[in-house]
Amino acid sequence: MIRALGMMSGTSLDGVDAALIETDGIRIGGFGASAFRAFSDNESAVLHGGLGLWPDAPAVPDVARLVEAAHADLAASFPDAQLIGFHGQTLAHDPRGRGTHQAGDGATLARATGCPVVWDFRSEDVRQGGEGAPLVPFFHWACAEWAVGQGALPPAPVAFLNLGGVGNISWVDPTAPSPEAPGACLAFDTGPANAPLNDLMRARRRQSRDEGGALAAQGTPDAAIVAAFLQDPWFARPAPKSLDRDHFADLSQAVARLGDADAAATLVAALAASVAAALDWLPSPPAQLLVCGGGRHNRAIMAALTRALPMPVTPVDSIGLDGDMLEAQAFGWLAVRVLRGLPISGPMTTGVPDPVCGGRISHPRGSLTKLFGT
Repeated sequence: MIRALGMMSGTSLDGVDAALIETDGIRIGGFGASAFRAFSDNESAVLHGGLGLWPDAPAVPDVARLVEAAHADLAASFPDAQLIGFHGQTLAHDPRGRGTHQAGDGATLARATGCPVVWDFRSEDVRQGGEGAPLVPFFHWACAEWAVGQGALPPAPVAFLNLGGVGNISWVDPTAPSPEAPGACLAFDTGPANAPLNDLMRARRRQSRDEGGALAAQGTPDAAIVAAFLQDPWFARPAPKSLDRDHFADLSQAVARLGDADAAATLVAALAASVAAALDWLPSPPAQLLVCGGGRHNRAIMAALTRALPMPVTPVDSIGLDGDMLEAQAFGWLAVRVLRGLPISGPMTTGVPDPVCGGRISHPRGSLTKLFGT
């Protein structure tokens, strides 16, 4: 087992998550410490200014330096990590066009930390014809397999719903022999999650989020806006599929005429409706929907999902997992898979023709001793 530190800065742009995991890249041996480093208002402004930019844009080096420094700062709290999985900050994602862009250089982070770093997880998948996202589903399979072994889940298909800036769902069968096995996983982005709501709160109230869903709970959703939102051709596209953070900019424009509470309630209703629409693409109804990511803390979102979906909706914490750190843990787990040459994506998660082991490995001098002790 390798003790890997996964690090994740998501499209919600609130900060960096970091979490240790012990794994052989197939099964989970144990979970370790975790931590969060929030972005300051100034840092968040720099990151927001980089959204939609590609590597040749003049502002990108400043974004990359910020991302690298924030991750190095947080990684210093984990001196026992043998390997770092570094996702970087997604600024643009257009797999059928220009590709995918995550700001931050893994070699720079490796030099700063003295630890080997696995990074650039998405590019190879896109190069081979995949969507490059979502990448966490194989880890969701490992989590379900672990939970079955702990007696926290029955040996039956379940679904994980991750609510970050964008929503994505993973249908997994923990009885399959491996995550890349036929029938083990199906995953895809569901639609907007926290990003439009966070942007609304930032623009109108200078707050980073609707804490606990308090504002949305006071409003009334605009049914016509939600119905128009569901007409987007995205929802008719077969899975697997992936989204850019700002694909549904029309939704944010549509709620601009509403009061704060009604706008927030409408964005929550759209989120729930997009997840309900996603169920049509699953191979079979999951026994339950396990919600992870920041969205599970929003009571208005959880209530809307419970009303919209036919199966039990529960936080992933209910089966002994840390819903705040699941994506960070995932990139630690994926880093070990890359090190071992195992696939991190496949036809039913990103649409790539064959399973792909992506990622790049940067080794600072002397770092191999952290992995192998020689």
